[in-house]
Parts: sequence; structure tokens; C-alpha cells
Amino acid sequence: MEEADAAREKFNVPESDHLTLLNVFNQWKSHGFRDDWAIRHFLHPKLLRKAREVRAQLEDIMKFQKMEIISAATDFDVIRKAITAGYFHQAARVKGIGEFINIRTGMPTHLHPTSALYGLGYTPTYVIYHELILTSKEYMTIVTAIDAYWLAELGSVFYSVREKNFDGSGSRHQVEREFSKRAELETEMAKQREETAKKVAEEAMTQKISSGSSKIIMPGTPRHPGAGSAHRVSQTPRRRAGI
Repeated sequence: MEEADAAREKFNVPESDHLTLLNVFNQWKSHGFRDDWAIRHFLHPKLLRKAREVRAQLEDIMKFQKMEIISAATDFDVIRKAITAGYFHQAARVKGIGEFINIRTGMPTHLHPTSALYGLGYTPTYVIYHELILTSKEYMTIVTAIDAYWLAELGSVFYSVREKNFDGSGSRHQVEREFSKRAELETEMAKQREETAKKVAEEAMTQKISSGSSKIIMPGTPRHPGAGSAHRVSQTPRRRAGI
């Protein structure tokens, strides 16, 4: 177990488990995609071959769409921004040592001990993660540290950045980054709920008026059809005494 952990640490890329996986793939590629090399480094050859197949499929799709294939090489910020664009809805902010909270839901979560970020020496302020694993705690797996502004740029539906500048004696300039959820989505949903409730209330009122309505008899209106002046009810004549 310790030997496997030591072998895994050789591939670790600081601040990103995604880049660590990319490093594993590139190392496997540089060694001729050999299974014996993978096994010797405690890697699964079957999973590596699957990753190679997926990469080939993506490359074919790009060629079919006539998209230019440009390698980011060692520009890891470009890769991390691309990952952020796909997982901005799964972003978390640091709360304590190894502890984070989901920015959108406020749900507490923790950094998994197998993450490359776990032994980084410091805790990144903002991260995105691939998925959650629930054991005794809620753990994030496949985590990448990101820049706060990337969330505002790539996930503007949910996030915005508010900067506060503090000038002390003139030499100190501090920028505090704060995140707040974008209100557009919530406002639109609230508007739709309000319109739906209004429509339901109007339909209920219409139905109530329709079911509760009855024939209104106005003064002077005959109570029976045809009982007008031409159809008066004859009265019984009085009897006269002595007849």
C-alpha cells in the first residue's frame, strides 16, 4: 500500500487532480502505451486504454467539425479554465483546513485524502470538483484549484465578483474577492411562480362565480314563464249572501 502511494505521488501535479491524471496519461504515452509500465506503477491498463479511446473520439469529432487542434502544452491555466467551464456549477469555497462549502448550495464538503491538493501545504480558496463521495463525511474527488474570476467569467449565470478596495496609509492596497449568487435565475423563477399562482387564482375565481351564480329575480318580474299581464291567474268570485 505504501509502495502504491509513493508511486502515485510521483505523478502528482500541485493544485489539480485533473492535471495529475493528464500527467499519468502523458507518461504512459511517452512509454509507448505499454501495459507492463502501467502495472509497474500501480495503474490500470484497461482504464488508460479507455482514456486513449475517448481522446481519439474527441479528436475525430474536432476534425469532422473542422476545428483546429491546438495543444495547450504546459500552459496549465488554460487547461484549468477549460475544466472550470465544464464544472463551474460544482464549485466550493474554503471554510477551514481541508473543509469547503458548495458556493451555490452551502453544503459542507471535505477534501479527500487521496487528492493531490491534500498535501499541498496550503488550502486553495476556490476549487471545482468532479463528484462527491459520501462515507462518514461528504468528500470531493478529482479536485482542481481555480481562480475566483474564472467562475464569474465562465459561470456568470450563478456567480459574480464584488471587489472591495481598502486604502490604509496609502501604501497598503487590499482587494477582497467576494462571491454572490447571481439573482437573475432566481428572479426569473420567482416571476414564473408568481404568474402561475395568479393564473390559478383567476381560474378558481371564475369557476367559483360560475358555480355559485343563480337566476336573479328583479322586482316586478313574473315568477313563472308566461305569467304576464296577458296570462293573469283568475280569482274565485265571492259568494253573495242570499243566493
